[in-house]
Amino acid sequence: MAVRLLARTLRGLEDVAAGELAERGLGEVQSSRHREVWFTAARPDPRLLDLRTVDDLFLLARVLEDVGHTKAELGKFTEAARSLDLDALLRRRLGCGGPPGATGVDVAASFLGKRNYNRYDVEDAIGPEIATAIGLPYHSRRGGQAPPPRTLSFRVTIEGDRATLALRIGDQPLHRRSYKQTSTPGTLHPPLAAAMALLAGITPTDTVLDPCCGTGTIIIEIAALTPDARLLGADHDPRPLSAATANAALTATTATWVRSDAARLPLGLGTVDRVVSNPPWDRQVPAQAALAARPDRLFREIRRVLAGTGPVVLLLHEAEAQLASAASAGLRVHDLRPLSLFGAHPSIVTLTA
Repeated sequence: MAVRLLARTLRGLEDVAAGELAERGLGEVQSSRHREVWFTAARPDPRLLDLRTVDDLFLLARVLEDVGHTKAELGKFTEAARSLDLDALLRRRLGCGGPPGATGVDVAASFLGKRNYNRYDVEDAIGPEIATAIGLPYHSRRGGQAPPPRTLSFRVTIEGDRATLALRIGDQPLHRRSYKQTSTPGTLHPPLAAAMALLAGITPTDTVLDPCCGTGTIIIEIAALTPDARLLGADHDPRPLSAATANAALTATTATWVRSDAARLPLGLGTVDRVVSNPPWDRQVPAQAALAARPDRLFREIRRVLAGTGPVVLLLHEAEAQLASAASAGLRVHDLRPLSLFGAHPSIVTLTA
């Protein structure tokens, strides 16, 4: 039985998520748009919950066309909720790895532009109908209260005159990794780390370095995608290094963790095949040691330890200001991918020697 699904991503990573789906044979992409990939799976498959570059994953329940701007349109949402085949939808959710049972129903709606109704009006037009049909309590978000754990979470997205109604497969969004038990400021969003790993084209025979590893997110995501690669994580601050080792232990990630200055790496010439990193650049995390005085030295160290042509995949803020330093170190831009990340607009920059 074919299953229609909707994956949500960071803006700028839609094609990376679509590529992961195709590479792993988990579905056929139908379309991509702002932060969404729509695809069809041949059958329910629990492996869908193992997708690394996806923020959240939903079963597509209904698409509504010709949705207007007046409050009279709320009746369309109520009617759509009443007409759902909820038994079939819940069976597909279970087949895709969703948990059995639930404590209630909640709905989260969003839209752009002006309408004569708000998000809570949409949510409350849908939620009570579904909850009554299933025999569970409805938890409205209108009062600002978060729903309790283990609810059936429906999402409504309205763009122009089209609305989609979808059911989250898991108990929580996929970006909430269970290994993220210990964290520090500036820790990287896991699906973004996974996307950077995929863009680096890592193979099982590669040695991969993150010279600013923080709490280890990039290294752990690489291990999940390419478990046989040799992984090296380095950071000057012992606190995130301690968090990295604790997080890695929860996933049985095998890596070497080293306390070192990213401007003076304890590695020989040409000893790593790939570099993937989120350098500090004095944003949430200040640069330390020699890197604080000479941030350009990071590029020189990367070039020194890099074997062959790379690639090097970095998350850079204000990338244009730093690419001159990369060029002077002998690294040239192969690809620059702008992102939208929680109000910031960094870029994934792929460099080659």
